[in-house]
Amino acid sequence: DIYFARQQVAERLAGAREAMPEGVEPTLAPITTGLGEVLMWTIDYKPFNTANLAKPGQTGWQAGGGYLTPEGDLLDTPQKRATYLRTVQDWIVVPQMRTAPGLAGVDTVGGYVKEYAVRPDTARLASYGLGMSDLIQALDRANVQAGAGYVRRAGEALTVRTDALASTIEDLAQAPVVNRNGLVVRVADVATVEVGQAPRLGGASRDGHEVVLGTALMIAGGNSRTVAQAAGERLEEVRKTLPAGIEAVRVLDRSALVNSTIQTVARNLIEGALLVIVVLFLLLGNIRAASITALMIPISFLFAVIGMNRFGISGNLMSLGALDFGLMVDGAVVVVENTLLMLSQRRAEAGRMLTRRERLDVAVQAARQMVKPAAFGQLIILLVFTPLLMLEGVEGKTFVPMGATVMLALVGAFIFSFTFVPAMTALLVRDPKTVEVDEHGQAHEHETFVLRFARRWIQPAIRAAVDRPRIVLISALGALVVGGLVFTTLGREFIPTLDEGDVAMQALRVPSASLEQSLAMQMMLERAITAQPEVETMFSR
Repeated sequence: DIYFARQQVAERLAGAREAMPEGVEPTLAPITTGLGEVLMWTIDYKPFNTANLAKPGQTGWQAGGGYLTPEGDLLDTPQKRATYLRTVQDWIVVPQMRTAPGLAGVDTVGGYVKEYAVRPDTARLASYGLGMSDLIQALDRANVQAGAGYVRRAGEALTVRTDALASTIEDLAQAPVVNRNGLVVRVADVATVEVGQAPRLGGASRDGHEVVLGTALMIAGGNSRTVAQAAGERLEEVRKTLPAGIEAVRVLDRSALVNSTIQTVARNLIEGALLVIVVLFLLLGNIRAASITALMIPISFLFAVIGMNRFGISGNLMSLGALDFGLMVDGAVVVVENTLLMLSQRRAEAGRMLTRRERLDVAVQAARQMVKPAAFGQLIILLVFTPLLMLEGVEGKTFVPMGATVMLALVGAFIFSFTFVPAMTALLVRDPKTVEVDEHGQAHEHETFVLRFARRWIQPAIRAAVDRPRIVLISALGALVVGGLVFTTLGREFIPTLDEGDVAMQALRVPSASLEQSLAMQMMLERAITAQPEVETMFSR
């Protein structure tokens, strides 16, 4: 239980806080996993050009190339602009994105965290007989908030709060350090106060320039598709609240990948089902019998989906894409063919149309004859997939849903092959109009033109193979050796290839490279790659 574990860790952290250095605040990371990054976006300025210049005094790009904030600050350097982007992300975007359902948190990379920098002048401090500790205490006193009890008035209790939080640079600059005989020494007298940037340990870029990258982290166990869609909708609402000239652009959306996977699975399922249905029509030669057999596909699939929902198995490309419709209709084909043959034989014996009761009895007998061979065949297939259920770790996450889904579908197909199929065949399939009977009075199995054509060519080949067993054995061994040699040249990955249009690239640098040097090299790489006509955008962190 992850929540119980977090509770235990939180209790131990609370006990360890007293032994930690001053200013250290341990926190727990969001409840997410390595695959919880469902949505990524960049906070960036709109491109600077003469078409999107703001009017003088209004928020946006100014004629001199700087950006004017809603607070009236002119950002005329790349560092200042990157700092403001981080401020927009931390104070406008993140609080709203955290309210999206299914999110455990929001991660931010890039830009500079804004802070007030107080740069002391040691000479002035010494001239006033002050030290660094005096300046630090003055700054602490000038930036506090505390309760002051309450005041009773007309039967009411009014809460009193002292608010001494510094909100501007001037508040810090005018904070008193010491009072000596009426002479008040303020922070501005012994130090310079200005807007600064906190040291950073990471950066983000897109298409060759610095940006701020935000990531929505899905809570562990959530549905990535619905959470990504909800986060995307919330981001669209957030975009309306951004200052003029600043935009939030989605660069990676997990829901697009999931939707692409769903379309791939749906297309594969539809194509596989249609192929099986066409083969059934061609081989059975009876539209109603082929239709009943084809109905095994959706019924068995529904049985598997019910089982997946009951046991908490996710529907993904591996689990749903592994369904083999040929295996699902195999038992039904055997039962239908045997039922049609026995119906023909019974009609030949009776010399008339069979009653409904007689047809049902024939269907029951036909199903009973096929139970053992079909059960052994299904059992062998189930045993083949059983080892997949024993996998653990990443392999288990990947292949256990596949094996469980196939096994559920096979179990459902086996059940319906001996319940639904015989009943529907007896009730809906008509007796053959003509019955071919041999010299012994036995009815022959009906063959379509496809089977007759195949028999014409296959029978001579089978006879020739039986007459030459040594040649067949040597040929089989030779094919096995050739197949083994070819197998050694194949790839070693068993994961399906998805062409969703995104490519992940890792640029390796020496471990001692500084952050600024790494960013400069990365932006050069991005400009070179985005220059290719096939590339739409590229972002890094």
